[in-house]
Amino acid sequence: MKPLRYRFLQRSVGDGTAKRAKRFTFGVAVFVLAILPTNTIAAEIKALVTIGVQSAIEELAPQFEKVTGHKISTTFGLSTALRRRVQEGEAADLFIGTREEVNGLIRDGKIASRSDATLASSGIGIAVRKGTQRPDISTPETLKRTLLASRAIGYGNPTAGGAAAVHFAKVLERLAIVEDMKAKTKFPPTGGFVGKLLVSGEVDLAVQQIPQLIFVSGAEVVGPLPGDLQVTTVFAAAVPSKANQSDAARVLITFLRSREAAAVFKATGYDPG
Repeated sequence: MKPLRYRFLQRSVGDGTAKRAKRFTFGVAVFVLAILPTNTIAAEIKALVTIGVQSAIEELAPQFEKVTGHKISTTFGLSTALRRRVQEGEAADLFIGTREEVNGLIRDGKIASRSDATLASSGIGIAVRKGTQRPDISTPETLKRTLLASRAIGYGNPTAGGAAAVHFAKVLERLAIVEDMKAKTKFPPTGGFVGKLLVSGEVDLAVQQIPQLIFVSGAEVVGPLPGDLQVTTVFAAAVPSKANQSDAARVLITFLRSREAAAVFKATGYDPG
């Protein structure tokens, strides 16, 4: 697997000059028109999408809709919960979740044959409120000291099944500070962005997938989890077997794998492909 290239930027590809935005839209148009079947009828694509890629999808969806005429009706949530909805028979045209969740649906026969594709990957990071002191998290030992010295920390509730939350709970076990951190840990609403707890002043440190931290204005990423405490989460897209708009969903997946889409994933903190 390629190493992650961390880009701690609070920006989007659409930012900047109008000229650059026009070039991006033109590139999308050229690509999508090349892959779009002739005599295509506009469809509404029902998509279940993990919040792990929300920042990139919110950037890309309007461009895809503008060029194709298709509409994307998106429900964002935790990958585990969205997978459960597909598993229980809910009709959806597109599922984007962790590669682990997609593979589980494939094993259960809930995904259309050969419809899955890897989109991007990311690691877990730690953020502080913008303008505050950046602590040392460069080694497991300095991370441990930083966590113990904090007033309060925030990360996803592991019982909800988010990949970053489940992993960070194991990190606390490895650092042998589970009991020390219990009283000073705050969880966001299920499926929420931990960075918002920073902005509101409820916590000093926020732990989540790096792109999700970047997504929150006012949160500043200090860096990734150090050394072998880090883990890479891979995100993939697939067409559920009960999809009503499978052709349109496949076109969307192809677009999300394009060079134009990769630029957006990269700008919003992911490692494309």
